[in-house]
Amino acid sequence: MTIDISAVGWKSEPTTMQYGWQQLVLYALGIGAQARELEYLYEGKGPRAYPTFAVVPAISQAFACIERAGVSLSSVVHGGQAVRVLAELPSRGTLRTHGQIVAIHDLKKFAQVMIRTTSELQDGTPVVETEWAIIVRGAGGFGGEPPPRIEHGKVPAGREPDHRFEQKTLPEQALLYRLSGDINPLHADPEVAARAGFEKGPILHGLATFGFATRAIVATVCHGNAQRLAFLHGQFRRPVWPGDTLVTEIWRLPDRVVFQTKTQERNEVVLSNAWADLND
Repeated sequence: MTIDISAVGWKSEPTTMQYGWQQLVLYALGIGAQARELEYLYEGKGPRAYPTFAVVPAISQAFACIERAGVSLSSVVHGGQAVRVLAELPSRGTLRTHGQIVAIHDLKKFAQVMIRTTSELQDGTPVVETEWAIIVRGAGGFGGEPPPRIEHGKVPAGREPDHRFEQKTLPEQALLYRLSGDINPLHADPEVAARAGFEKGPILHGLATFGFATRAIVATVCHGNAQRLAFLHGQFRRPVWPGDTLVTEIWRLPDRVVFQTKTQERNEVVLSNAWADLND
């Protein structure tokens, strides 16, 4: 498969999404929120927004950028995700989101498309940015530059985590998360999953796992206040199936929080090279 490297720098047409408490609550449930997180689940308490809700208005922009790069969705894997918070998301409003292909890296056998989106309020105030690392199978070897090494999320060697957060996902978790906009049948249809090599059945969205890990940081380091999160980054390593138990291990460092997420059943790291920056 070839990839159109001339797409670097391309900007998509902006899209507009109106949202309210129902969308925030549906997203929170999709990433595993429980009754004790009522301020994220009940309009009588706001609700507050998890900052990773930013991926919801951005996903159509990411798809548009993938299409512009000349590749099909069936040939891509979500390699990594980042969210940068610029201002608090209100409990309701209208977001205007635009995307850009900022780089295409050469991984020899694969290519990596880097996409950045920015979402703004109606008055033009930017509130959140997202970054998507999309791996394209069979599109490498075009002579481009490799991606820069990222080691901010390296787990401290020989040190036990400061926090450990465990939660079992629902058997219906992917069916619930897809209601926030990522309706890829890979996460719903057993036949589609089998054709993609997942004989065990549909897999959980990587962004759902990312959201579970975010909630783990909020519950532990941030004491329930998601607005303390300024930046989040993680790389997806292995698939997660609905019903798996996710265990997020968290280390507090002087300048950031490092974390990784495993499946308890298989003891596999599914999210790594992950870190969060906090507001004071």
